[in-house]
Amino acid sequence: MISSLSDFLVYLRLNRNYSPRTISSYQLDCQDFYGFLLNVGVEDQKVTIEDIRQYLVAQLTKGLSRRTIKRRLSALRSYYDFLESKKIVEINPFSLVNSPKAEKRYPQVLDQANAQLLLDANFKRKDWLMIRDQTLLYFLIDSGLRVSEITNLDFLWVDVNQRVMRIRGKGNKDRLVPFSLEARDSLLQYRDELRPILKEKNNDAKNNTIVFLSATGRKLTSRGVEYILDEIQKKTGLFVHLHPHLLRHTFATHLLDKGADLRLIQELLGHASISTTQVYTHVSSQAMQREYFASHPRARVSRAEEIVDYKGKKEEK
Repeated sequence: MISSLSDFLVYLRLNRNYSPRTISSYQLDCQDFYGFLLNVGVEDQKVTIEDIRQYLVAQLTKGLSRRTIKRRLSALRSYYDFLESKKIVEINPFSLVNSPKAEKRYPQVLDQANAQLLLDANFKRKDWLMIRDQTLLYFLIDSGLRVSEITNLDFLWVDVNQRVMRIRGKGNKDRLVPFSLEARDSLLQYRDELRPILKEKNNDAKNNTIVFLSATGRKLTSRGVEYILDEIQKKTGLFVHLHPHLLRHTFATHLLDKGADLRLIQELLGHASISTTQVYTHVSSQAMQREYFASHPRARVSRAEEIVDYKGKKEEK
């Protein structure tokens, strides 16, 4: 029922405020399931648990990872929740199916030294877009904004004096997020010096108060942000693959390393569930272990080495 899928995608955009990338992912997952139903001759309104099990077997046969399958089940569960709410199906069959346990992946982050190295290296650039890109980095590293929140950031929601901004995140939920002194200074320079030049390139009234503009004066897209990060990587010569999630994860981990409460980090990131935020505790504990083994005098020597050293000193006496 393709019309229902179209309605679902509109619902995700307007009611759930999902990013274009997430909506595209949901669309592909649902279309893949429709392809399966077409092959086995089952209507989407008559899907049973057995049909879903066959679908899962087909996915595993294709060599898809458990993580990908789990994501597809989540998308299809949401889709059939939507169909149930619209009385198109009587019951959501995916609500009765358990998702496979996926291997745990922990987010990559930049440590504080490398995050500062990135900011310093980008600031040394001489091209005309440097200050916009520097401001973008600050709002990703120092405030942990999602890429969709960056592209929709509006000067009307930014209090420069108080250094706080109102962010509308997933599910149209608003939250207040502070930003650093460096971010404020960079934002003011970008606003006063470069943004007027970008704005002249495309006099679109809808973009009058949008913070980040492309080199052609248009509102940035998610892909545009990714392109800018790719260009920053090339222009600075840093051997790290930059992407928005990396910098968002970096923000959260740095807060945790400095002793910030997990609930506070949850609020700043706009996570609906604390369990989503808890992944950073593992990343932080890994950093703690590295620091311990690098710094503590006895952590760098094994017990066997200590005994050998002790015996050697005893023989010398």
